[in-house]
Amino acid sequence: MKKALLILPFLLTCLHPVFSQNHDSLMVRKIFTYCLEQGKGYEWLEHLCTKIPPRLSGSDGADKAVKWARQVMEEQNNGRVYLQDVMVPHWVRNDKENLTLISKGKRTPLRICSLGGSVPTPSSGLRGKVIEVKSFEELNELGEEKVRGKIVFYNAELLKHHYHTFHSYGECGKYRWAGAINAAKMGAIASVNRSLTLALDDYPHTGSMGYEEGAPKLPACAISTLGADKLSAALKNDPNLELELLMNCETLSDKPSHNVIAEIKGSEFPDEIIVVGGHLDAWDNGQGAHDDGAGCVQSMELLRIFRDLNIKPKRTIRVVLFMNEENGVRGGKKYAEEAKAKNENHIAAIESDLGGFTPAGFFSKCEIPERLTTLDPFKHLFEPYGIFQWDQVGGGVDIDPLKPTGTLLIGLQPDSQRYFDYHHTEIDTFDKIHKRELHLGAAAVASLAYLLSEYGVVK
Repeated sequence: MKKALLILPFLLTCLHPVFSQNHDSLMVRKIFTYCLEQGKGYEWLEHLCTKIPPRLSGSDGADKAVKWARQVMEEQNNGRVYLQDVMVPHWVRNDKENLTLISKGKRTPLRICSLGGSVPTPSSGLRGKVIEVKSFEELNELGEEKVRGKIVFYNAELLKHHYHTFHSYGECGKYRWAGAINAAKMGAIASVNRSLTLALDDYPHTGSMGYEEGAPKLPACAISTLGADKLSAALKNDPNLELELLMNCETLSDKPSHNVIAEIKGSEFPDEIIVVGGHLDAWDNGQGAHDDGAGCVQSMELLRIFRDLNIKPKRTIRVVLFMNEENGVRGGKKYAEEAKAKNENHIAAIESDLGGFTPAGFFSKCEIPERLTTLDPFKHLFEPYGIFQWDQVGGGVDIDPLKPTGTLLIGLQPDSQRYFDYHHTEIDTFDKIHKRELHLGAAAVASLAYLLSEYGVVK
């Protein structure tokens, strides 16, 4: 009898993990079932995309999106909802975006869009000969003498061999961000870059670009991939052709805006905080359905899921809809700044900002490498739902400012094959969203948030 009593605690210790795993598996199943059968994210996203105007930071649409998101999260009656003030840039595209190819007396219009933050052309436009390059190295080799006074055309195609298309995007993104900077150093008068997509179509892709303080600021635009191919072919036939560019975009004074936050206090460890979020702003040339309306409604769903399934998180969960990811990351930086000032303990952050496609996995990174092992016991729980990919390094643009604190940064990784067909374009619209895929992503995010709230992170 005495021997049996000594063995009993050991048996209970062994059985506890088994019990927890069974319980967790059942809870993950409940979350997925609930999302697929009763999800509201698709309905919310339709309203955000079709009833609210474009919501680039500083716009009336962004203000309306903040009010709408706050109201919807308050209606879930699960946690405290509040706004966090943040000043954001206010860049306006306006109505002139024209690029015309002029060759041998013939004028051919090409589809473009101004890059976010670009200066305008003179009111009468500008005209110049063209230098085509595929890299900064090639531009530098040409030298200032050949580039001065011309328009630089960066015809850098996304590489097709990467399975994860974000790797291709990452390799070519520098031409959008720094194309005008490098062209200005060589005396060019404007910068045109091939859209960052693997699709061959006539929908140009906007996105952020930068300038160097004290250096000339050149007008910068993106040309569609079909337009880029047409321009490249035309240059081979007529190296002396010219482009005529007209843009009237402008940068106005910064404006006040907000991050929208809903907080469910933890029942046992309220000082340990888990962030779940996406960004509410979107480029003005589309509806921002995949980028990042999908991530916003997937994050918002957590409030309703936890309420209706009676999940009481042990650790505090904050749903954060960040403002200004697209052209400044002011919302993410402000959130991290205030968290640091309040000495808050953010143990983990999950961001959904890669589209509303079928979830394939999660990627992660952390300044404390041991914390990455936190996710290992959870992986098999997601396998029944086709979520196998956990080996990629990454997190999310808005949660990245939390990195210095040792926060475990996690990003939802949907299938990426179609994402850059729509990214930053006029066709990133609600009709490109598949309801079931969107709700699968919401379930994946909520399930991982639940597990982290139950067990915390490796110390």
